[in-house]
Amino acid sequence: MTDNRHVKVLILGAGPAGLSAALYAARAELAPVVLTGMQLGGQAALTHTIENYPGFPEGVGGAQLGELFQKQAEHFGARVEFDMAHEVDFSHRPYKVTADSGEYFAESIIITTGASPVHLNVPGEVELTGRGVSYCATCDGWFFKDKKVVVVGGGDSAFEEGLFITRYASSVTLIHRRDEYRAGAILQKRAKEHPKMNFIMNTVITEAVGSDKLTALKLKNVVTGEESSFETDGLFIFIGHTPNTQMFQGKLEMSDLGYIKVNDKMETNIPGVYAAGEAADPHFRQVVTSAGMGAAAAIQATRYLESQEAESVHG
Repeated sequence: MTDNRHVKVLILGAGPAGLSAALYAARAELAPVVLTGMQLGGQAALTHTIENYPGFPEGVGGAQLGELFQKQAEHFGARVEFDMAHEVDFSHRPYKVTADSGEYFAESIIITTGASPVHLNVPGEVELTGRGVSYCATCDGWFFKDKKVVVVGGGDSAFEEGLFITRYASSVTLIHRRDEYRAGAILQKRAKEHPKMNFIMNTVITEAVGSDKLTALKLKNVVTGEESSFETDGLFIFIGHTPNTQMFQGKLEMSDLGYIKVNDKMETNIPGVYAAGEAADPHFRQVVTSAGMGAAAAIQATRYLESQEAESVHG
């Protein structure tokens, strides 16, 4: 077992929760190692502008904020590895994590694996992903210059991303299955006042149509049952997220929706294993709350490791 594979604190995920945990653990001189997974900076990195993170009155780019988090954590001694965990063994300490590059052994683990976008699960969606269907406005908005785009969803992210796409698209139509939106009042007002934004309510998408690229959507009004076709060049889907917690099934206590259960100290049911951010947060899902949870998890992990050391000295 090489030293760089045996760590005091191993953090799974490099979004706001993971990098905040890394910063706090690094400042406690625990030399944490962060496995980035697929997305450095987490979902926040896919957001064009984050307007509600404290300290940035003009807003800050999601990717830029992630880079700042990372630099700060590394400055104090955190190590960020572009590596993906696949399997965990919590049966005895040090806990074992199997990743792409091999095995890591950790005295404590902080899980910050985040969440992934929910799919519509309609015909054509998978086939046309990357050919008109997208889950990331920041990544793909530019490709829809002067084109007609549909955004599906009714929460903050649907409105934020819809407004962002108006920079490029000729029109953005927001389709929502209900008769009211969950998005905040300011976002709703901004969208409804925007000349490029249109709204269709009480409507679901039943199919994405196109051979090599998206050309239209089949719609159904959930009140009247009326079906129609809607021509569009792009479909952006923002209907929620599923926590990335599959590898912890049967190993940690989880909610019915797949979120890892934690107490107010970010502790899971396994001593020395913590969870923070969207993997454990079905309620708030904000950059600032994820960062706070990550910090709390690292503080608690520090206390746990100190108590273990004290026990081994006195034991």
